[in-house]
Amino acid sequence: MQKVCWPYFDPDFENLRERIYGPTCRVSIDNESMEDCTVIKVDSVNKQGLLLEVVQVLTDMNLSISKSYISSDGGWFMDVFHVKDEHGNKIGDQRVIDYIQQAIDTTKETLSSSSPSSPTAKAKVYTNSTLLLSEHYNEHTAIEMTGTDRPGLFSEISATLADLHCNIVEAHAWSHNTRLACVAYISDQRTNTQIEDRSRLATIADHLTMVLRAKSTSGSPRATVPNQQEVKASDLQGGEGMTTNVERRLHQLMLSVRDFDEPASESSSPIVMPMGLGPDRNGQNLRISIEEWNEKGYSVVNIKCKDRRRLMFDTVCTLTDMQYVIFHASAFARGGYAYQEYFIRHVDGCALSTEGEKDRVMKCLEAAIERRVCEGFKLELCANNRIGLLSDITRVLRENGLAVVRADVETQGEKAVNAFYLKDTSGNEVDMEFVERIKREMGPINLAVQTETKRHGLAEKPNTPFSSLGGFLKSQIERLSHNSIAIE
Repeated sequence: MQKVCWPYFDPDFENLRERIYGPTCRVSIDNESMEDCTVIKVDSVNKQGLLLEVVQVLTDMNLSISKSYISSDGGWFMDVFHVKDEHGNKIGDQRVIDYIQQAIDTTKETLSSSSPSSPTAKAKVYTNSTLLLSEHYNEHTAIEMTGTDRPGLFSEISATLADLHCNIVEAHAWSHNTRLACVAYISDQRTNTQIEDRSRLATIADHLTMVLRAKSTSGSPRATVPNQQEVKASDLQGGEGMTTNVERRLHQLMLSVRDFDEPASESSSPIVMPMGLGPDRNGQNLRISIEEWNEKGYSVVNIKCKDRRRLMFDTVCTLTDMQYVIFHASAFARGGYAYQEYFIRHVDGCALSTEGEKDRVMKCLEAAIERRVCEGFKLELCANNRIGLLSDITRVLRENGLAVVRADVETQGEKAVNAFYLKDTSGNEVDMEFVERIKREMGPINLAVQTETKRHGLAEKPNTPFSSLGGFLKSQIERLSHNSIAIE
């Protein structure tokens, strides 16, 4: 019998790089070199997705990245970030510095395990219209939903879960190009634990499916997203950074329902600028271009758009989840605009080869940038949590002609903290004079209203529903107070 020989590998070979270069991940945080920002340097053995993990750590801490240089050729990842805190200052808290260093040090371990935020965990999100609720997130059941958006849909989802005696512990929803993606964490109303009864899960799935597939009652034709009204269990991981992981999942879900495609109903309409990214006073808009660097085999992606928080996370997340590897990159902000340049190849080692592929990448990046930018205003409300609270609040907003285009709902102890990004359901711009009137009518109640996109020159409409929204909300809050629900 012929003897089979296997190649010999020296067991010390895997540790050779570490012996030569030191630890496989080195993080240095410098607060002295720059006057107005903290400099974070990362040197590490490179792995696909490492850049996204590092950027995610920084965005978890609500840091803004004003400048960045990235290089990951030759199997080694080197990166420099210039970051500022939420107040535009250096990082002054040593505990934050220690946490960032520790979190980045552990990203290599996270990437080597099958974490839910890895690209392989989301390879096949949906294949048909079958609804599945089979996995749980800690003590809560995590549900993902996608479908065609319509005014009041998020309110209907909240009401359905309340009717089914489900407590919404946390929920995040995005709407873009008539598509909706929502991730919600629910628990049993009676036990406040995850729902394990298979028949009950099937009932929840059936009811949510009917809500997602219901036709618009407005009478106007709407674009549909065939076979993509979905409800599915989520395996998102918890712990620190959970919100950012949810945001990555929302990007993936919106990508799965092709929100980068313009709705069919708008194909014959005049060209409308992307929401929140219309012409500024200089007439400049979002610009994305892709060029070829044939000598090195890279495709070079250039992005120019209005600067905002989490922008780099959104673009890096999209390229990573589309299975592109970022080898080099540079990013900086100037004069309210962000400029990003990425040198990429597909995971198979090839540059973008066709115009169709380039066009798709540009559309997906454009959609990723637009998803967070909402016209209208942001409303924040804090209340003692109870079953049906979210349903009550969203119903009031819907009955007063306001559509939720984005929502972030979280439970902090006994409190429910709700943030809604709202627009007029008729498609008109919201006159901020009416918003200010709402704040005055709410009196001592802690209602925060923040303008997301402010337009001037709008005439006041005397019969608009916003004129009575403050009083209506106040009456609803008083009714909730009679049920021992305090609103701050």
